[in-house]
This record gives sequence, C-alpha cells and structure tokens, in this order.
Amino acid sequence: MEKFTLINKARSRIKVFEPFDSSRNPSIINAILISYGCVFKRSSKPVMKGSKVESIEEARKEYKKLLEEGWKKTYRFNSFF
Repeated sequence: MEKFTLINKARSRIKVFEPFDSSRNPSIINAILISYGCVFKRSSKPVMKGSKVESIEEARKEYKKLLEEGWKKTYRFNSFF
C-alpha cells in the first residue's frame, strides 16, 4: 500500500493516509495512520498538527467523505514526508 495525500479546496489543510507500522504493537493489524496538518505557504513544509490510527474500513470511509467534500489528491508535499 502506498501513501496518499489529500488537500482541501482552499489549499490550507492536508491529510496524509499511510500504512501503519505495527512492529511496536503487534495486536494492531491492517491499520492506517492518518496525519493532518496546515499549509501556510505553498513552497514550505506543512505543519503537522496530529495523527490517529484507524482501521482500513474507517480510513476508507474518511477518505471517501473528504473526496465528496471537494478535497483533491496531491503529490506536492510527498517530498517532505
């Protein structure tokens, strides 16, 4: 599975969906780490505010909901992560 980055319509907030490394906690299987942050300038690194771990099903629901709200997939910030 690869990393996906979504950005909102105003280009001020991002969410990064990536596979969760469960080597620290083997009881968590098939989970996604969702990090969220703010973008102050297009050319600068986004400020990440937090993250959460969700099941794959819950992460898919959130991803779909964000796309319906108008968020778009972007590759602009992948070099920062």
